[in-house]
Amino acid sequence: MVSRINGLGHILLVEDNPMDIALTLDAFSEAALKNSIHVANTGQEALDYLFGTGKFSDREHYPLPDLILLDLKLPGIDGHEVLRRIKLAPALKRLPIVVLTSSKKDTDLIQSYDNGANSYLIKPVSTTDFLAVVHQIDQYWLTLNIGPPMGDV
Repeated sequence: MVSRINGLGHILLVEDNPMDIALTLDAFSEAALKNSIHVANTGQEALDYLFGTGKFSDREHYPLPDLILLDLKLPGIDGHEVLRRIKLAPALKRLPIVVLTSSKKDTDLIQSYDNGANSYLIKPVSTTDFLAVVHQIDQYWLTLNIGPPMGDV
């Protein structure tokens, strides 16, 4: 079972668009969800965070997330490659990853699931709809869902 900070889930939001970051953070705030959220603006930053390299080596300050919200269109290392590397890493492969993207392309959907995505959501356009999605993400992934144990079992 994943560990939670003060009983609350920790989320890694991997997103490069400042407007989408603000919208996501505002939606969590407006929904009165108290999950801690760390934002990685690039695929490389997300991988550094998850693998605990460089400035992210202190797991007390940068804990492994209970959930990853991953955009696909990222500068440098894209979301597909981030997803692939996470799912190939024995210590990380069980982390739940929700692809949260604006892409409606079948190729992105298929590739995401082939690389191990746990869910694929298209970002709603309206703030109200986005707020509803955030509630559903919290309710399912951080409240109802029982995540797998991390590490070797």
